[in-house]
This record gives sequence, structure tokens and C-alpha cells, in this order.
Amino acid sequence: MTTYRIADLLDTAAARAVPLVRDTADDDLGAPTPCADYDVRGLLDHLTHVIVNFQLLAAKQPSDFSGEPDYLADPDWSARFEKEAAKLVAAWAEPGADQGTTGAMDMPARTVASMVLLDLTVHAWDLARATGRTFEPDPVVVTELTGEVERMAPTARAMGVFGEPVELPAGAPAFERLLAVTGRDPREWPVA
Repeated sequence: MTTYRIADLLDTAAARAVPLVRDTADDDLGAPTPCADYDVRGLLDHLTHVIVNFQLLAAKQPSDFSGEPDYLADPDWSARFEKEAAKLVAAWAEPGADQGTTGAMDMPARTVASMVLLDLTVHAWDLARATGRTFEPDPVVVTELTGEVERMAPTARAMGVFGEPVELPAGAPAFERLLAVTGRDPREWPVA
């Protein structure tokens, strides 16, 4: 059983994602990302939409992932992302947020929180790679995500959320192995 509070893990992941978002140049918004469904702009809209909806899930309220608003139409989109990330951490820090079940699939709240933790971590890597920057996630976050990602991978693949796993050489670092489970090839997307 884990000893880490999910809100603390989210806070750590957000602290690494926010600077990447804040320092993304407008010129980079059309760049492709390792997440094949999105360019940088689409990825940022998606990630903002995810953290807004996972605030609702923390409060055991209905969420709506249909359609993604154009968050980047707001000239202060990076400041909004930072505010929404802080609200996400606060929502999951509320007593009972990580207990019981939540969401339309009636999943354990801790599993649901791990999904947004994964998005913050993996999409921060996607953003860094797409814009020629480096990203090193917190090792504790990677360790905490590894088992959860392996458990959710078959369902995520069936739903089209994860791609097929990527084979990596023996001894690949833990984060590269985590990315590979999601269908990303960390060796195919080197920093420019």
C-alpha cells in the first residue's frame, strides 16, 4: 500500500508541468507532439480540459470530457493552466477525495486520481519533446504510477487511450519504460 498522498503527488507533477506550459512559445503551438492526436495547441487544450474535469471527479461530481473547449483562445491561457492545476491539487487534497469511487465508470477514486497524475506527467514529457526541451519527472511519481499504469493498460488500449507497448532495450530507465507502456517511444522523440 502506498504511503504517498495523491494530492502531494499531483502537486509534485504540477510543479514540473506548469513551467513547461508557461514557457511554451506561441510559435510552437503548431508543432507535432509524441501524442499523435495533438499538436502542441491541441495537447495544451486537452491537458487543461483534463485537469478541469478531474477537479469535479475529486468532488465526486459528474464530469464532461465530450469536446474540448479552446482554452488557448484566452490570451492568459498559461496563467489559467497554472490556476487550474492548483485547483486540481486542492480538490484532491480535500478529505475523502481519494476514497470510495468516482466517475462514470464508478472506479476507485485513487485510480481516477492516478489517471490525471499520468496525464500531467506524460503530457508534460510530450510538450517538452515537441518543443525541444527536456523533462525529468519526479522519481517517486514514476514509481507510484508504474503499477497503476500496468494495471490500466489493457483497458486503456481497448479504449484507444494507449497505443501498443513499445519494446525497449534491457535496462531502460523507469520513466522510459512507463512511456513505452503508454505506446510512446522515448527513443523516437529525442530532444531537438
